[in-house]
Amino acid sequence: MSAQGPRFIDIGLNLTDPVFHGIHRGARKHADDFHHVIRRALNAGVKNAVITGGSLSESRSAINLARQLGMYATIGCHPTRSKEFDKYMGGPEAYLSALDNLISKSLEGKGRVVAVGECGLDYDRLHFASPDTQKTHFRAQLALAKKHHLPLFLHSRSAHQDFVKILTEEGFGTDGGRDVGGRGGVVHSFTGTIQEAKDLVAMGFHIRYQFVRLHCSPVLDLIKYLSINGCDGPWCSMTSAHASHSLLKSLPRHLSQLYFPPSCKPERLIEGGTHTVKGRNEPCSIGGVAWVISKLHSSTETEEQETIDRVAEAAWKNTIEVFRLIEEESVVFVMLHQSSKNLIDLLPRRHHDHPASSTQEESRAEKNDNEQSDKIQGNFIKNT
Repeated sequence: MSAQGPRFIDIGLNLTDPVFHGIHRGARKHADDFHHVIRRALNAGVKNAVITGGSLSESRSAINLARQLGMYATIGCHPTRSKEFDKYMGGPEAYLSALDNLISKSLEGKGRVVAVGECGLDYDRLHFASPDTQKTHFRAQLALAKKHHLPLFLHSRSAHQDFVKILTEEGFGTDGGRDVGGRGGVVHSFTGTIQEAKDLVAMGFHIRYQFVRLHCSPVLDLIKYLSINGCDGPWCSMTSAHASHSLLKSLPRHLSQLYFPPSCKPERLIEGGTHTVKGRNEPCSIGGVAWVISKLHSSTETEEQETIDRVAEAAWKNTIEVFRLIEEESVVFVMLHQSSKNLIDLLPRRHHDHPASSTQEESRAEKNDNEQSDKIQGNFIKNT
């Protein structure tokens, strides 16, 4: 292992979620510890991250936060929230246009958008949106990826046939859609079979590994097809019931302390950053995923130490390539941490802060999508 340890870019971080500010299911359970979450991530080798946008409102928040922290963001609408298209003032066309405009304004500079999504299909939770609703608005977002030549940040649950059918019909069936302006992308919430993984890889997409997909032995057989790393915090935390948990027993103590600090229940969180919140997955855990992968590809302790570096570097290089990141730019987050300014002064005070709108029209649009999102999120708990 290198002297500095493995380095990571977390490509699927739901950092706009209020649980990172002490708000759990609408109620404050502990003091805002956002800055401690960031510090733990940095100490664990997370050099940067892509903040996930799961709706129009959340995408605005993601871009704003990415600009403040020197990260990146995605812009799109999660399939379980695709009803927002139909409920939006002005209808689906206006919602799509708002996403389009946000992308257009965020293609360059600090905190830029690097993918369209999180979009796709989720047939495990049809009580949020019907298959027809999801398919219609998934297809619409593919047009944004073509227009702006951006990779896709995809979600697929129990919907492989329709998922592949739509991607193929829209020109993404080979080489990640490059013939139609696409740039490939990552299938982030994958729950399918080995054959389905092979199908997606053959189409030119990467598959992302995360703890929740390492919960049973058959899933571990998919590892050779999984090429980009992410923790999906605050969701998908590792539990002792997962098959992959046993593979962490050999994790060196110094890494275990970095990747899995002691935790406690939200209401018992100790101020000072010594503990994490139990059940709230954090980006510092990303190294644990890499360790599990390294265990599956090594047979001796020496090989384990070498393999985790190789796994992390492969994921790093794939991430740089897929999202067209600049190597030097991907350590801006670290430079921020090392600056003399207090990190907490650079962080947003509220998880729902948005950049100021430059026109009255944008102001009204933002107010509208915030109201629509608030109504939906009242009954919505995202569990990717």
